[in-house]
Amino acid sequence: MKLQVSVARQSMTVVDEAGEILREYPVSTALAGVGEVSGSYQTPRGRHIIRAKIGRDQPENTVFVRRRPTGELWTPELGEQFPDRDWILTRILWLSGCEPNCNRHGCVDTMRRYIYIHGSPDTAEMGLPGSHGCIRMRNADIVELFDLVPCYTEVEITED
Repeated sequence: MKLQVSVARQSMTVVDEAGEILREYPVSTALAGVGEVSGSYQTPRGRHIIRAKIGRDQPENTVFVRRRPTGELWTPELGEQFPDRDWILTRILWLSGCEPNCNRHGCVDTMRRYIYIHGSPDTAEMGLPGSHGCIRMRNADIVELFDLVPCYTEVEITED
């Protein structure tokens, strides 16, 4: 199984070993576009793997900070209370780059940049760039994907 993320289409496709499409999800990648450098707030390109899965059995809308549940559940009221917060909700698939000096090691290391595939508030638009570098998904979609893919699943992020 493999995940293919198209920045141009703002979509993620789950493909099996035979190349058959199993699922397709709308996503939201970085508002700042693509790039690998730490601090750029851009979505890194290239081959990655899911290094860690975080949030199993947490309720939908669980708020995470530094990969830990805060005890909060996102609501529109909480969103209004903290309008500038970068909401990481429900589940986290932590990505690690596979290409030295492209998305792994040094100032381009995807894992050290804390780039995730994660859930988002219902108010976050999918199909349009809007994240700080991560790949945002609808909560129901990240729950389904989390249960579908194991750690070390390949994730290819492309501009096309």
